[in-house]
Amino acid sequence: MAEHALNPVCRTAEIRALEAAAQARRPAPPLMERAGLAAAELARSMLAGGQRVLVVAGPGNNGGDGFVVARHLKSWWYDVTVLFAGREEKLAADATEALARWRSVGGKTTDRWPKDARPDLVVDGLFGIGLERPVEGAPAELVLCMNGSGAPVLALDVPSGLHADSGRVLGVAVAATRTATFIALKAGLLTLDGPDHAGEVHVFDLGVEIPDTLRGHLLDSSVLRSALPPRKANSHKGSYGNVGIVGGAEGMVGAAVLAGRAALKLGAGRTYVGCLGNVTVDATQPELMLRPATEVIALDGLSALGVGPGLGQSGAARALVAAAIARDVPVLLDADGLNLVANDAALTTAVAQRSADTLLTPHPAEAARLLGLTTAQIQHDRVGSALQLAKRFHATVVLKGAGSVCALPDGQWFINPTGNPGLASAGMGDVLAGIVVALAAQGCSPVTALLAGVHLHGLAGDRLRDAMGGPIGMTASEVTDAARTVLNEAIYPAD
Repeated sequence: MAEHALNPVCRTAEIRALEAAAQARRPAPPLMERAGLAAAELARSMLAGGQRVLVVAGPGNNGGDGFVVARHLKSWWYDVTVLFAGREEKLAADATEALARWRSVGGKTTDRWPKDARPDLVVDGLFGIGLERPVEGAPAELVLCMNGSGAPVLALDVPSGLHADSGRVLGVAVAATRTATFIALKAGLLTLDGPDHAGEVHVFDLGVEIPDTLRGHLLDSSVLRSALPPRKANSHKGSYGNVGIVGGAEGMVGAAVLAGRAALKLGAGRTYVGCLGNVTVDATQPELMLRPATEVIALDGLSALGVGPGLGQSGAARALVAAAIARDVPVLLDADGLNLVANDAALTTAVAQRSADTLLTPHPAEAARLLGLTTAQIQHDRVGSALQLAKRFHATVVLKGAGSVCALPDGQWFINPTGNPGLASAGMGDVLAGIVVALAAQGCSPVTALLAGVHLHGLAGDRLRDAMGGPIGMTASEVTDAARTVLNEAIYPAD
């Protein structure tokens, strides 16, 4: 699926390997000089008439990048102060040289936040991608000073205090206005707390060659354009597949209906909704064919099956999940479908042994149950958790949340950048399930259906946020309608 993802996303070990490969070349490229110059040019664009810059340089190579930024800004006649929060004798060779060159142009350093500091820009070069421990003591105070400066903040590589792989905050973290990241995107900038701290991310590859063997990528809208072809005039409802949605226990029928409506409006030729609860017709959407859940599970001719929205965890629900797993069609398991599998060793084995495609759409708590971990452990390594689920269940997985992570059994993974807090509302996962099975039913490969569905779901939420002036009050039904519009625009672009 890598042809759908244009931008590589790396974890720290991969970045280290890319740096080592670049430095092994002769002559070795001046990566720190290139990084510092690129960031300095970005800093200059952020100043917008301001003159005072405060650079916070830490004890590692991130601090070295900061010295280079400071030197270039000083050469452009900005008023630059450098706060060096490290020990010179412990700097690596490149950072030592960067500090010496800063001093060679008359630059000085201070070891504390200036009392009268009123910077027009703060450059955060305190900690980089190697940070693993919580930020405490004097460094934590510096982070708080940067956040409280009242000035825009440019973070170098990653905001200090943000874990570069997981996106979790290590005690405290800089809330950057922009982040200049080097060589490639870092997973932690895109998921969990990353989007709340990285601001606008700019990638500078520094001339480092990125191999096409990297396993992580950023999803973009090309996945929508390639998902489905334009429809032929000579077609009928049978051309676009039969979707089955199974769930809707008493008191939770709405979840199954939301999924069914999403499947219908995203193009499925026929949509059957099987409910455990007592419902015979959706008066708002009478095109849906509501049947007993056991009947829908057994229907001939299903193109894709989604099981779990509002299903509950009764014995009858467990039997439905077992029957779905036994079907030789793509099956998406969501919500209580996942919880039932997590609590049943026989179902777990059955899912892992399926020959047809399996799609799993857990939120972090459901993922924790499936892997026998805590939710905190899942969130501490979202990429690793998604990959573990994909491998264990031989399934294509999306671990939902800020920066949803999609993982394939072969080790490929993707982070989705679309979506916003408006999607933190009841029924959104049901709509996502319906979107994905609708795409799969129409002939989209199940893997592409999941990737495209996740991206489309978030993009629809972004469209609504912009139209509403903010994310508050967004509903799942509105996302369905917005997703229909966005998908049509992708497949039928205006001339």
